[in-house]
Amino acid sequence: MTAFQVVARVGSLSQAALEMSVTQPMVTRYIRQLEEELGVELFYRTGRGVLLTEAGVLMKEFVDEILDRTADAKNIVSAMQKSPQGKLVLGVPPSVGTVLTVPLVKKIKNEFPNVTPRVIEGFSGHILEWLTAGRIDAAVLYNPPTIPSVVTEPLVEDELCLIGPFQSKDGPEGQTVKLDVLQRLPMILPSRPHGLRRLIDSAIAKEGIVAQIELELEAMPSTLLLVEEGEGYTILPYATVHSLVQADKVRVWRFEPAMTRKLLLATSTGKPMSPTFRALMRTVRQEIRDIISTFPWRP
Repeated sequence: MTAFQVVARVGSLSQAALEMSVTQPMVTRYIRQLEEELGVELFYRTGRGVLLTEAGVLMKEFVDEILDRTADAKNIVSAMQKSPQGKLVLGVPPSVGTVLTVPLVKKIKNEFPNVTPRVIEGFSGHILEWLTAGRIDAAVLYNPPTIPSVVTEPLVEDELCLIGPFQSKDGPEGQTVKLDVLQRLPMILPSRPHGLRRLIDSAIAKEGIVAQIELELEAMPSTLLLVEEGEGYTILPYATVHSLVQADKVRVWRFEPAMTRKLLLATSTGKPMSPTFRALMRTVRQEIRDIISTFPWRP
């Protein structure tokens, strides 16, 4: 189509060949093949060159439009590689969202102004379901899933701590506690099958401990508010409550031995990895690592 457009513009087979850096027989052969394919003559041959026939004029309109749209498409696709656009949906647990969401969204908006980030909070089990179903593009979640279609990479070993009111008469002494402290403190914990609850139950079962569970609550903000007001104790990562510790609203005790879980970045093999998505994920991955390396992740 390009050869036809050039010949139509310059009105000469030889001049078109020079402009396209090919031989004149190649241009002549292409025009003849195109005319045979269409079953009409596109040019009148004259002593001074060629002129468009009526069919040729109509053909030129279509060719010009096709080549213009092709050029536009190339420009748009090329621009997408330099500045990705679209939507990026991330799933994060509430305990991680308090630390990661704001700086991560700011980073994406700064480096990819044409990308709309969307962050959905949920428990790791729900996030994993959303990822495998294609509802989200990537996820930050706890503990490695046993699903072949999910690819994960470790981010940090997260340490869980006992969280209590800043001032409490029944609070443990010192800065560390044993698991058996859960037998005498009123605990506010999520119910099963929450991943955190399963981890806690597994740890205390090994020690033959029965926790004194005062309340089962799935909402982390409400849990922390109740802890602040002295209604009980809970177990969360230190990073989640760092600002509350600094504001003297809660106290933190580390477990001895430590209770930990792995924080992972996960993507699904079922979702096509376009160059745009890869560029975005490189930024997401690096920003999460930067946040983790600079934020006080442990007491």
